[in-house]
Amino acid sequence: MVQNKDNKNPATECAKCTMKTCASEHWEKGNTNCPSITKRDIIETSLRKYEDPKIYEFARQASIQEAECYMKLPSGMTMVHPRVEETYLFAKKMGYKTLGIAFCLGLMNEAKTLTQILENKGFEIVSVCCKCGSIPKEQIGVKPEQKIGGAQRWESMCNPIAQAEILNSENTDFNILVGLCVGHDALLLKYVNALTTVLVAKDRVFGHNPVAGLYVGGPYYRRLLSKEL
Repeated sequence: MVQNKDNKNPATECAKCTMKTCASEHWEKGNTNCPSITKRDIIETSLRKYEDPKIYEFARQASIQEAECYMKLPSGMTMVHPRVEETYLFAKKMGYKTLGIAFCLGLMNEAKTLTQILENKGFEIVSVCCKCGSIPKEQIGVKPEQKIGGAQRWESMCNPIAQAEILNSENTDFNILVGLCVGHDALLLKYVNALTTVLVAKDRVFGHNPVAGLYVGGPYYRRLLSKEL
């Protein structure tokens, strides 16, 4: 069990839990490093943030939307809404009018289709591409040999901070992230004002389905599970 660097308490390791007591009323019976026990003060403090009316309603509608993604059949529960549909249904629940799409240039076709879907559902759409501004990668210290196409080719840097600020300038109610690179997505989320969901997480190998790398890690991509020395 890993020790927390700042104190003697064990680190939170929910991904290794075998009990899942947090999904029941018996949270106090969890493992010794269960945050429901060891971080109870933080959990109680965080609950107060839901008292903000906007946060309260957002969280409430998100839970309602979660439940509506399932259907009870005689044979059992089944899922009914893909994420694209879940996203616009949630936006309707919240009464949003203007949605922002921050997308990777490589997923322009997907962003276009998403725009058509959302516009047909009655939303106004603001969309902004990762290469906006046409700023050379050298601006952020990228060397010629570190570019995708090499020294002889112009390459615009991905500009997630500008994407965020453009969405902010157009006062979007809610934003949707489509396929930004690892790191670029984090910068956008840091600087954007409106709450933002991820529709597409970029994965160049697995067709933008990164969880596939977790499913095939054993039999196929053994290097994913190999320890680095």
